[in-house]
Amino acid sequence: GDNGCEYMTGGVAVILGQVGDNFAAGMTGGLAFVYDPEELLPARVNTDGVVYRKLESAYWENHCRDLIGRHAQATQSAFARKLVAEWEAEVDHIWQICPIEMMNRLEHPLSDLAVAATA
Repeated sequence: GDNGCEYMTGGVAVILGQVGDNFAAGMTGGLAFVYDPEELLPARVNTDGVVYRKLESAYWENHCRDLIGRHAQATQSAFARKLVAEWEAEVDHIWQICPIEMMNRLEHPLSDLAVAATA
């Protein structure tokens, strides 16, 4: 529905379905991953306080895949199992959303390019 991750202050959300309008409004902490094969997120995310991008970090890609895998094991979700099994074909459909104010506080940067630039 509308306003997903509204006022989120911490934790990690993985959304494997569509999001509604005003996604991430007031989000000040945490991270969200959204599986979006139809590329609808850019028109629905509230960019006032967040950045959103496709996965650009091996660390965060592995973290997201692990979370989806754990979900598949815990719930026996055929959809989640399929995403993990077909990861290489599906990973380009995943967005990562992060509050702007958290960008410099993350233990791991959102992009491997940022790591290479500081090395």
